[in-house]
Amino acid sequence: MITTILLDADDTLLDFRRAESEAIGAALTYLGVEPTPAIAARYSAINQSQWERLERREITREQVLQNRFDILFAELGVEQDSSRTQKVYESHLRRGGFLLPGALELLETLHGRYRLYLVSNGSGEIQDSRLEIAGICRYFDGIFISQRMGADKPSPAFFELCFSAIPDFRREETIILGDSLTSDILGGKNAGIRTCWFNGRGKPAREDIIPDHTIEALEEFPALLKRL
Repeated sequence: MITTILLDADDTLLDFRRAESEAIGAALTYLGVEPTPAIAARYSAINQSQWERLERREITREQVLQNRFDILFAELGVEQDSSRTQKVYESHLRRGGFLLPGALELLETLHGRYRLYLVSNGSGEIQDSRLEIAGICRYFDGIFISQRMGADKPSPAFFELCFSAIPDFRREETIILGDSLTSDILGGKNAGIRTCWFNGRGKPAREDIIPDHTIEALEEFPALLKRL
């Protein structure tokens, strides 16, 4: 029986792609660089690759934030201050509290029936703002953001810190729902809890990271929980 659910934030409940696209568009416009769809897509790919390097502990969070703009501007052949760009970008990103389809309905269904905890690799103040705008903080018994925890998903340290803050925690009664195989699913598996991959965008599976369960729409999750 499941009593405790860990829920990822970005691209599980919150539409990070939209928030990211609007933020990078606004930042580039401010800097006088035309934010074409191709440039926005390239930034997204670079950003994802840098966060994955953080997950593998190859670089620090500070390097992620700096590298992504350094790489983008080098490829574009333009000279810009990456630190300044980061500040402008974040000022717009913190406004991106967009919910994915079915997210609010899912939280309404789960709230009061399970203990809900948010687990995010995002930056503290930015995630605070986005969650407040989205209006979903009230659904959670706790919110764990890696920047404040001192460890990032998928490291066991992050999950152990979360577990230690959950009253009467039981691994066998816990599941994590998230869209990232390398962050949420790998982290959950390494932490000894059940995992559910939310693959709403048809991402390819990986033979080295196999979730316990997979759903393609958030509305599938409550029915899955009833079977566990």
